[in-house]
Amino acid sequence: MGGPGLLLFTGGQGRRFGGAKHTQPHPDGGTWGGHLAGVFSAVFPHGPIQVLGLGLPDRPDLVPMADPGAGPAVALRHWAGRCGLRADRWWLLPCDQLAWTSASLADWHRVAEAADPGAAHWVMARTEGRAQPLGGFLAASLLDPLSRLPGQALMALADALPCRLLDAQAGPWRDVDTRADLARFLAGRADPRSPAPDRDPDSLARGAGPL
Repeated sequence: MGGPGLLLFTGGQGRRFGGAKHTQPHPDGGTWGGHLAGVFSAVFPHGPIQVLGLGLPDRPDLVPMADPGAGPAVALRHWAGRCGLRADRWWLLPCDQLAWTSASLADWHRVAEAADPGAAHWVMARTEGRAQPLGGFLAASLLDPLSRLPGQALMALADALPCRLLDAQAGPWRDVDTRADLARFLAGRADPRSPAPDRDPDSLARGAGPL
C-alpha cells in the first residue's frame, strides 16, 4: 500500500477551549488542522489524508468525511467502515496535538514501524503512565474489525484490538484543550528542546501485544 496515511480529527466542538479548534491560527501559519496536514505531507508527500469532521479553510483540497458528532471513538469506527483510501497504516491525529513537527513525526514513524513491521497492530505511545491512542499508528488491516466494534471510548476499542504500547516522552502527544494549554504551548516554543519518542530498543518490547 506504500506507506502511512493521515486521519485528521476535526469534529470536536472545543467546549473547553471556547470554540472550534481546527480553524484556529497556528503560529507557523495556516490553521491548526492545515498546519498538521502540512507536517504529515512534509514527511510523506504522497501519503493520503482524510479529514474526519469539518473542512479546513486553508486546505480546500482535503474533502472531509462527516463526523457523527458522538466523540472520537464513534467517529473512528464510522470512518473505519467507510475508508476508501489506501495506506498500510494510519496516523490518527487530533487537530489539537500542536507540538508535532516533521522531525518528531518521522522519528515516531520509524519507532512505530520497527515495533510493528508487518503493520498488524495499533501502535500507540504511553506517556506519563497513560496510553495515547490518538497520535498512534493504526494498521489498515484492523479497519474492518474496528468498524464492527461497539465501543464508545477509544481505549475500549484498543482493548479489543492487537496493540503495541511504546514508552515515549509526552511532548507531541499533549493536547491543547484550553486557552491555558495554548499559552503553555506558545511559551514552550522558545525552548529548543523537542521531546521525541523513546528510541531505546528495549522499550519497543515493553507492553507488546494486546493492552
